[in-house]
Amino acid sequence: MMQEYEIKYVNLSKGERLAYRELGKGKNILLLIHGNMSSGLHFLPIIDRLPEDFKAYVVDLRGFGESSYNHRFDSLKELSEDIFELVSILGLKDFAMAGWSTGGGICLQFAADHPGFANKIVLIESVGYTGYPLYKKDAAGKILVDTVYSSKNEMALDAVQVAPALAAMENKDFAFMNWLWDAAIYTNKKPEPEYNNLYINETLKQKNLVDIDWSLANFNMSHGHNGYAPGSGLIDKVEVPVLSFWGDRDIIVSEDAVKTTVEAIGDNAALVILENSGHSPLVDCPDLLSQKIFDFVRTV
Repeated sequence: MMQEYEIKYVNLSKGERLAYRELGKGKNILLLIHGNMSSGLHFLPIIDRLPEDFKAYVVDLRGFGESSYNHRFDSLKELSEDIFELVSILGLKDFAMAGWSTGGGICLQFAADHPGFANKIVLIESVGYTGYPLYKKDAAGKILVDTVYSSKNEMALDAVQVAPALAAMENKDFAFMNWLWDAAIYTNKKPEPEYNNLYINETLKQKNLVDIDWSLANFNMSHGHNGYAPGSGLIDKVEVPVLSFWGDRDIIVSEDAVKTTVEAIGDNAALVILENSGHSPLVDCPDLLSQKIFDFVRTV
């Protein structure tokens, strides 16, 4: 039977309320940051395997899950600042951060902006350090490479990558969202029905899809322009050890995006290739993924 975990809340200074779950009593602190089209509950495969020497904080980002969405945002930095305020309120320091997909970009931003808080970073199928540009399409739906959207409103009309998912969230269309996850995320295994239903319903709670897509397109910690935004160069400020995971059946984030990010971080970063795993190793290989994360966090 699926275990339920108590939801707690913190009120932020800018009028948002972040939901989080606090688990365990161990000395190794792990802060889990979910990705787009998900919530903190998508980390259940890790939460359920949490060892006794760990304590985990699992957050719903602004506009996801049980968290508020009173103000729109334009960048992953704004979500990172939400997390910084949360950990400051909770008095957390010397913790590891693990980010899945979009959450990985938030972790990198946090580590660059706030040294001395996170001591390790885990990237799980993470967006690359040059962002995730979303390009225009022609009438047939073919991607027009390097042709970018000029505004959020224009991006919201993207008939392939944005508008259908946006409509599904607005209409609570479980069938469409289930199909989308099967097609794009679960390229190897699929969760058990009880978990699958939970995950899809959590996805349908999202209120900020266009903000997230715009933020991903404009996210750029490199030294060059990514088509949407100039690079901040902040990747040079990520000085803590980083462990990055990429599944060889991931069709969302490319191997090149993951490898170039690891290379940009330098000697502090290591890459683990997960065989027969797609964009959600949380489902495809939860035992292996969890154990490698726990071992990495424990290392001195």
